[in-house]
Amino acid sequence: MDEPVKRPSVNPLDKLSRLARRAGMIRSRGLNDRQFTAVSAGLGLALAAGVVLAAGPWDSGQRKAERDWAAARNGTGGAHHESAAPSGPAPAPSAPAVLAALSAAVDNSAPDTRDTPDSAAAALRAALGPLLKDPALGERRAAVVIDTASGERLYGQGAGTPMTPASTVKIATAVAALSALGPDHRIATTVRASPDFRRLTLVGGGDPVLDRAALRGLATDTARVLKDHGVEKARLAYDTSRYSGPARHPIGPNENIAPVSALMTDEGRLDDTTSGPAPRSDDPAGDTARAFAELLDDAGIDTAAEPKPGRPATGSRKVAEHRSVPLSALVERALTNSDNDIAEALARQTALAAGEPADFAGGRRAVTAQLRKLKLPLTGADFADGSGLNRKDKVTAGLLAGLLARAADPDHPELRPVLTGLPVAGFSGTLSDRFTGKSGGTGLIRAKTGTLTGVNTLAGTVVDRQGRLLAFAFLASGTTSPSEAQTALDTLATTLASGTG
Repeated sequence: MDEPVKRPSVNPLDKLSRLARRAGMIRSRGLNDRQFTAVSAGLGLALAAGVVLAAGPWDSGQRKAERDWAAARNGTGGAHHESAAPSGPAPAPSAPAVLAALSAAVDNSAPDTRDTPDSAAAALRAALGPLLKDPALGERRAAVVIDTASGERLYGQGAGTPMTPASTVKIATAVAALSALGPDHRIATTVRASPDFRRLTLVGGGDPVLDRAALRGLATDTARVLKDHGVEKARLAYDTSRYSGPARHPIGPNENIAPVSALMTDEGRLDDTTSGPAPRSDDPAGDTARAFAELLDDAGIDTAAEPKPGRPATGSRKVAEHRSVPLSALVERALTNSDNDIAEALARQTALAAGEPADFAGGRRAVTAQLRKLKLPLTGADFADGSGLNRKDKVTAGLLAGLLARAADPDHPELRPVLTGLPVAGFSGTLSDRFTGKSGGTGLIRAKTGTLTGVNTLAGTVVDRQGRLLAFAFLASGTTSPSEAQTALDTLATTLASGTG
């Protein structure tokens, strides 16, 4: 099973007060000016994360305030989603100074280079080496740490060993989709009418977050056009042909993912949840078409018979269209909530952009080809799906950390949503109930989690006490206690945040 997703179980304002007290004590520890700046900046990020969490509300995987902050085109990262939104909480003043390194002209073309023999690498070896021997990390473990500003690998153990990544493979899926389509891409769901307007087809484009409100808008627009042509009764079909291959994920019926379809509403969920496991429809496309038929009836168009699968009539024309939120927002939501349905949609959209069939095999080829264009280390990589639910997925720690380094590269601003979508330790998404208030990583670490039986992974970014933005990947397999393995992984990440000298 993939990790369940929970709402934050902590009071962010309580954490803010604790972090503020930590900031006030920094000088008393005798840190020099450089260390003081780095630590203060890191705490500033944590404070900003807490303010963001408290600000609400959620929007496409992020708090709106965080989205607006990240979207600002000021060279410090983020991705443009929409036009300027109403003003929200301002980020901590020290945060841009930490992220300024991302704006420098640096070469991240080879994040898989050998370990650098400098003092930083030596310190990391001394700090991480013993922690990686923790029996909680199972039979096999791998780790890579990269300085994103220089592209240099500061630490590596088993860096080139292919391992099962679980949900951290979503990082690869997201990078491939953003690289192929761009952060502003939107997925269209359309309604087409025959020349006489008496035959309608609801055409799915693959929008995984299509909801009832969007369907109602499509029905209203469709009814208006039909009535303008004197038509009040029409037959309805629905077209899912944009996707091909088996709809069911290899893991079979499962509450972690619906059948993969080009037409679905609310990810096929049968309850009112928006993330995590939930009962799923066996026929999300049919359910969506039937709901659309009811909404057409409400709008004054009699559809009479049950909608059936079918293609648009010859000579049909588009009478209504709904476009999804931008791809950047889909990526953020997929990473924050570890959303399997969105991840599989991203893989198929990447396949379509590459001219491949939109199925599991086409997604594998398209994602691999897109990452190869980014000159990432792909030896041993296998992207059997987009979500990480398939145990046949294989990646290396070097690849995962390299993907994050690419997302931080100023030459690839289109990839920035990969960073802004990562959960914040102790505050959001799949990290909301990890990293306690006493942890040195709370609010400072952003990372994607991965959990399958016997597999635990963590990959993300952290600003260390020297002010460096580090990309890291820790993978463990053969684990026997998920909670103990997660604690061991969290300790590794916290060690990067708290400093190694």
